[in-house]
Amino acid sequence: MDQAKLPEYKQQAKLIFRRVTPQSEPRCSIESGACTLHYLIDNSIIYLVIADKSYPRKLAFAYLTELSTEFSRSYPPSTSLKAGLRPYAFVKFDTFIQRTKRLYLDPRGAEALGKGAGGTSGLDQLNEDLQDVTRIMTKNMEDLLWRGDSLDRMSTMSSSLRDESLKYRKQARQINLDALYRKWAPVGVLGLMFMLVIYWKWW
Repeated sequence: MDQAKLPEYKQQAKLIFRRVTPQSEPRCSIESGACTLHYLIDNSIIYLVIADKSYPRKLAFAYLTELSTEFSRSYPPSTSLKAGLRPYAFVKFDTFIQRTKRLYLDPRGAEALGKGAGGTSGLDQLNEDLQDVTRIMTKNMEDLLWRGDSLDRMSTMSSSLRDESLKYRKQARQINLDALYRKWAPVGVLGLMFMLVIYWKWW
């Protein structure tokens, strides 16, 4: 990673934090030049890492998953989400971040660690939690900066399409019912008149 551009990437990370909403995708990769910013939302907490574009995405999310698992274990939501927290309340967690980051710096070493480890690290959970990384939403930083794109656009579009599909399904059902009424209503009227004539004649 170009260290000279690190301040720019940090500003982009702050932009992502501002754009995230409760409707945002819980996992997303945002491409920006030679780097990709990956984020994970877990228990209303955002975990983000800036990695080279060539760094395997499954390892980036394995790293974030490992951080979120350990943070939730060390600081339950009742503690981490309460109001009035002191500045740097979780500064001790940085030790775990740095130690875990060193394990993931070399992609080949991280892969080997995941295959050989006997514990339940984030890498061990790849096959269960991160099997299909292609399903993770990918966006471009320029879309966020200049086009006003949102991180929950996919969810919004999906919800809109679902609502439109339901609306058209109801309309199609109503059209079919109207067609049936128009087709069989005359027959029904004639049948009713025939029954009335029979009833009047014989009774």
